[in-house]
Amino acid sequence: MRSHEAGALHAEGYGGPPLYLPFPSDVNALLPQLWPDSVCRDAEGRVQVAGLDVVAIAEEFGTAAYVLDEGDFRARARAFRDDFAGAFDTVCGGADVYYAGKAFLCTAVAKWVAEEGLSLDVCSGGELAVARRAGFPAERIGFHGNNKSLDEIRAALDYGVGRIVVDSFIEIERVAAIAAELGVVAPVMIRVTVGVEAHTHEFIATGHEDQKFGFSLSGGQALDAARAVLSHDSLELRGLHSHIGSQIFDTGGFEMSARRLIGLHAQIADELGHHSPEIDLGGGFGMAYTSQHTPLSPALLGEQLADIVGREFKAIGDGDLAKVPRVSIEPGRAIVGPSTFTLYEVGTVKQVDLGDNHARAYVSVDGGMSDNVRPALYEADYSCTLANRYSDAEPMLARVVGKHCESGDIVVQDEWLPADTQPGDLIAVPGTGAYCRALSSQYNHTPRPPVLAVRDGKARVIVRRETIDDLLALDVGES
Repeated sequence: MRSHEAGALHAEGYGGPPLYLPFPSDVNALLPQLWPDSVCRDAEGRVQVAGLDVVAIAEEFGTAAYVLDEGDFRARARAFRDDFAGAFDTVCGGADVYYAGKAFLCTAVAKWVAEEGLSLDVCSGGELAVARRAGFPAERIGFHGNNKSLDEIRAALDYGVGRIVVDSFIEIERVAAIAAELGVVAPVMIRVTVGVEAHTHEFIATGHEDQKFGFSLSGGQALDAARAVLSHDSLELRGLHSHIGSQIFDTGGFEMSARRLIGLHAQIADELGHHSPEIDLGGGFGMAYTSQHTPLSPALLGEQLADIVGREFKAIGDGDLAKVPRVSIEPGRAIVGPSTFTLYEVGTVKQVDLGDNHARAYVSVDGGMSDNVRPALYEADYSCTLANRYSDAEPMLARVVGKHCESGDIVVQDEWLPADTQPGDLIAVPGTGAYCRALSSQYNHTPRPPVLAVRDGKARVIVRRETIDDLLALDVGES
């Protein structure tokens, strides 16, 4: 957010649009990189998704609502699966893609992920429970988290997950003890803090040293973690894992992280006599929220990462296909994020005079920070469009805000909307599939919106709308 020591009104550029948001030649135009592939406008200007228009969606299901294009989701999942498998085929025989459950997970989505041949990354007992309910293959589940409870570890081992990513020496001992108690061998990967800073928001950068995740390379901590894992008969060291952050738009950071991870892999083989069968490069690939974002395609990401891994193993003299460990990656938000938009109804429109010939329209919608906290949490930028009709009106600089009792309840910081935007209009905000429903709340006792899956011109509820009764059901009252 713009700030200045003398107050917000003195901040450079205050009152005008950001540089990435020029005055539009057509305020009705949809930027294709922001929307699912099926999204377009019909003859009346109504936004359509997979053949169904948003007016019909609003009439049947109400607003606010998350609208997920199932076909788009599946296509993005297949693209990562196929492009990475092809790119890594001659390097290590292929690659495994782990869908990020934390971005958005429900039973239907878990089934789609399984059907499209991806693996699944979970990081809580609740996410694991959703996977189990969906019948997700246990061997294709990875369990993350820096503070897994004893019950969560036991549940993961009971289900037979394919790998547990250990994050501390205490956790190594916990997993070993519970595995021995259950009479199983727990497959584990060591999360390594590789000391690489991703070019992203500080809250979602996870590869630098001063943060809560993983074992540091410095001081030999990660090597000691491998030694600790190998000391237990109830543990199997599957390999090494790293993650440098999220919303990453180039592969530069992965070059150094892969070099350091592969160097540790070789050191473990040389000094401890163990050749791990897997390495995970993480991912966190970026997606477009506004015109300022230019994500790489899965094909280009796969090609560049495969080249990096191949070169690094060749440099250490371990280029034999039989010895190069199988690679896995975690695209993060890049699958579900672009597949979803949030549909709101406009409640009020207020013009605010900012002085110096600047004005802004505050467009209030029937949602806000309870269904999308990312602008308040990360200063995240979003785009939006008038979704229920064409407009011939001049563009006006607008700020789309929520209904909550917070001045920071902003959905879209800056956007051009038609000057005739009015109560009852529908506003669609693209790119809300990742970390919106997952981070949602009941702030101000606001029931959370439903998630609607649209396919072949029909919509169905895959997560129902919360009700006031749901809110009151948790309130046990006073005896």
